[in-house]
Amino acid sequence: MKAFVITEPGKTDIVDIEKPMPGAEDVLLRVRMVGFCGSDLNTFRGKNPMVTYPRIPGHEIAATIEAVGADVPDGLKPGMAVTVAPYTNCRGCAACLRGRPNACRSNQTMGVQREGAMTEQIVAPWQKMSASEKLSPRELALVEPLTVGFHAVHRGEVTPDDVVAVLGCGAIGLGAVAAAAYVGANVTAVDIDDAKLALAGMAGAAHTINSADEALHDRMRALTGRHGPDVVIEAVGLPATYRAAVEEVAFTGRVVTIGYAKEPVEFETKLFVQKELDIRGSRNALGEFADVIAMLEAGRFPVDDVITKVVPFADAGDALRAWDADPAAFTKILVELD
Repeated sequence: MKAFVITEPGKTDIVDIEKPMPGAEDVLLRVRMVGFCGSDLNTFRGKNPMVTYPRIPGHEIAATIEAVGADVPDGLKPGMAVTVAPYTNCRGCAACLRGRPNACRSNQTMGVQREGAMTEQIVAPWQKMSASEKLSPRELALVEPLTVGFHAVHRGEVTPDDVVAVLGCGAIGLGAVAAAAYVGANVTAVDIDDAKLALAGMAGAAHTINSADEALHDRMRALTGRHGPDVVIEAVGLPATYRAAVEEVAFTGRVVTIGYAKEPVEFETKLFVQKELDIRGSRNALGEFADVIAMLEAGRFPVDDVITKVVPFADAGDALRAWDADPAAFTKILVELD
């Protein structure tokens, strides 16, 4: 069967690989659609330190069950449409023992530390399956990236009484906007791209700020009665946005960080103490797949507007190269494997 491979930085190919064989607790899946993630772009650019080459990318998955192993529960049957949690966990590290396997010290994400889903068939443990009878392949392929933003909102303990600012409106930031709005919070989205801010408005942001055109601090103060937001979610990964999160959040507020800064960040650490801040990292997702599926089934996310491009399997390499050349032009690229 065919697989799309990033053979080395800047180079891709379509190759033949052997079909997978499911074990007793595995589900054999026919892959329908896969989304490109920012980690895949970094792999293509040679900037993903967790990747070795060659690597089959892809962990944003829409698939159909083809067969199930002998020990798979009766609730999972051939023909069902599913998405897949693409993470592993060791069950023995500190994170796993605390019931937070999403932060497993030994996690291996599909398409990063191990082979991904950009191929005709894959196998995965039945415990990683989330099914929906209502969602299309396009919607199912959006579930995993949206769970990352949902998890950040859960880490921030966001409530309907909170004012939330999300810094960055890429695919992950849009998930955080949608999640915070879904629980009833008042959400402000911040970016330097008006098109992405428009998407954030469709996803539930009550206010938007283009920080390239207006002073972020002044506008945030005006929107929050001069207090600052209760929760700030950093979804960019730049030193400037990390600092802004700490500077703009209210006293006794919560800062949640998703983005990886590519260089060291200098903070005015007195703000940590004076504001008595809670600063929390957010990694992958935990139990958020069901929440995201429910939101999508309710039609509360601008799926068609967020998907920039759907390409056939044969054009996956060209799509990745186009994204690399002009990253601002794309929010989400999906690859169709049918």
